[in-house]
Amino acid sequence: MIKPYPKKSLGQNYLTDPNICRKIVSSFNIKPHDIILEIGPGRGEITKYIADLTENVIAVELDKSNCEILEKILPHVRVINTDFLRFDIKEYAAIHKLRVIGNIPYNITSEIIFKLIDNRECITDAQLMVQSEVAERLTADPGTKQYGITTVQLGALAEVKLLFKVSRNCFYPPPRVDSSVIYIDFTKSREHRIRDISMFRNIVKAAFSSRRKTLRNTLKNFIKDNIPDIDFARRAESLSVDEFIKLSNMIS
Repeated sequence: MIKPYPKKSLGQNYLTDPNICRKIVSSFNIKPHDIILEIGPGRGEITKYIADLTENVIAVELDKSNCEILEKILPHVRVINTDFLRFDIKEYAAIHKLRVIGNIPYNITSEIIFKLIDNRECITDAQLMVQSEVAERLTADPGTKQYGITTVQLGALAEVKLLFKVSRNCFYPPPRVDSSVIYIDFTKSREHRIRDISMFRNIVKAAFSSRRKTLRNTLKNFIKDNIPDIDFARRAESLSVDEFIKLSNMIS
């Protein structure tokens, strides 16, 4: 079998282990009526297993040559040749919410996750292959070095779980890092408890602007008076997501 030639400019690392591909799809628990949006399907190593479970598959792929291959081997899959960051999610979720899956390019992981966050009203859940370091950061507990802005902001809008790790040897070419599959459930959002989402985001960013400083210093532009039940001698990394929501609501 001739291995697919990856393009470094597109951050391509093809997942070639069929057991891992099947595990990724089976863990997403796809139902026949689900509308699945796959980010970066490549040459269909995961897509073909998704297409066995539902006829409603939208594959967004930037590489035109890969699109041609997908259209040939999986004619019932809707293949869209575009950059996912330019893809209009709302257009395809006009009637039913989407479920998102993908082995995403590591160089634009943050941009993709924030795009999903910005379109969360159109998405039920997402299962993504990301760099293990990113997965640890997104699922980190308070008080750890990995816990930060993205952990809190995403944690307030969804439930995030680390499902399993994937060795770099399962890819061609092997990346320099190991990967992990994470699950993001937007139905478990705590957004309804946040009075002002813009204020919440600004407070989280400001609180983590200097990890060594206390909240009294990082949030001095937000605090005019003492707020009961909040210890401003603490540092941002010690606050849970619920405590950040409480803090934001009190300030707003």
